[in-house]
Amino acid sequence: MTIIMPRVNKALDINALAASYARDRRVQINEFLEPEFAAHLHRHLHERDDWLQLINSGDKIFELSRAARAAFDADRQARLDDAVDKAARFGFQFRYEALRVDDDINLRSVQNDPLHMFARFLCSDPVLDLLRHIIGAETLNFADAQATAYSAGDFLSAHDDAVAGKNRVAAYVYGLTPAWRTEWGGLLMFHSDDGDISSALTPRFNSLNLFAVPQIHSVSQVTPFANGQRISITGWLRDTAV
Repeated sequence: MTIIMPRVNKALDINALAASYARDRRVQINEFLEPEFAAHLHRHLHERDDWLQLINSGDKIFELSRAARAAFDADRQARLDDAVDKAARFGFQFRYEALRVDDDINLRSVQNDPLHMFARFLCSDPVLDLLRHIIGAETLNFADAQATAYSAGDFLSAHDDAVAGKNRVAAYVYGLTPAWRTEWGGLLMFHSDDGDISSALTPRFNSLNLFAVPQIHSVSQVTPFANGQRISITGWLRDTAV
């Protein structure tokens, strides 16, 4: 079986991307990878059935498998949805599916699926050098990762990613959603200090969004009429030596 490896698109204008990031504290890199691996990674994530739905309640995070959710009767699902909606009204709340990648490099190295290959790729020296140049952070040395999938009703409310001890320099969202329409929701939205939306990005296939931490942002709720899931790989670029 042919192994498809991730490779950065050689046509990227790295200096222009760095200038854009320096100006706006964020940048979208379209066609980040060579297309063959991007398509391979999307197929892999789309076909997996071990996704866990993540729902927070304050600082606690609950994980629900697809099998567990399928066993819910209508009343139990309605009560859960109502609790999530009430918590989101005035506080930080999220609901989406995820596939986590362990931070331990040794554990990553024994997994050869495309998701782990992508995580190792982000932490390789050539890619870290590229990311250091774009975001202007010479001491950046690690990228964590998880795949995320937002279905109808899923969302991530406003937050700034600043967590003490995590040493997050920048956040990233690598989009793997083909042919997504803006009105389907799932937009990566950046908030201004006065509560307005300063910019919003529609999910785009094979695009890498980088943005400085801290920076208030959210993911808008996916609509009931969206055609499929908003799939991406997300995480933070970190300086673990701090």
